[in-house]
Amino acid sequence: MKALVIAPHMDDEVLGMGGTIARRMAEGDEVHVCCVAHRVYDHQFDEGKNRLEMDCAKRAKDVLGYKGIHFLNLPDERLDACLQDLIIPLEKCIKDLRPEVVYVNHRGDNNQDHRAVFQAAMVVLRPSANPGIRRVLCYETPSSTDQAPPLPETVFLPNCYVNITSYLERKIEALRCYQTEARAFPHPRSEEAVKALAIRRGIESGLPAAEAFLILRERWT
Repeated sequence: MKALVIAPHMDDEVLGMGGTIARRMAEGDEVHVCCVAHRVYDHQFDEGKNRLEMDCAKRAKDVLGYKGIHFLNLPDERLDACLQDLIIPLEKCIKDLRPEVVYVNHRGDNNQDHRAVFQAAMVVLRPSANPGIRRVLCYETPSSTDQAPPLPETVFLPNCYVNITSYLERKIEALRCYQTEARAFPHPRSEEAVKALAIRRGIESGLPAAEAFLILRERWT
């Protein structure tokens, strides 16, 4: 199958589902990642730093072994300014790649860019517009999903777990490519915290290590 991972920022694909990406590739699927935003630091855009971040994303791609990475280079921290500016390039990406499975970040993430990406994706991925898409799932992003306030509309309630026991170390290796985004424990983006989350999701599903997802739509034909 062909799968597309929509990542609001470079590193979200690894944090959210790096193990699943590696596993899907090992099982013969074709995986692409669409990175929506460029990167800003201290609320300022720097072309040189952004190129370095793109290089990090490409190195992480090589570690996970997926087929294609696609950069939309939309403005970081401002994706919520105009939803149409997200919808149009996402529509083109979906049309060009024609995936059967799409992963997107959770709607309740405590990040305005993430919430905007989710809303735009829901417009683009409606069944009448893309009947070839068989599954749509949300992934959780450490440091965004877990930081949301405890309100009903923000809670991540997974109903699907992927065994990543054999791929957890590769996920950590890919995470190390993003040195600018790394943080010390107990930050959610630290290596220790990412491993702890995988173990927790594994415990929930009877596995040594897992990544959790929320299935939004699934069609069997």
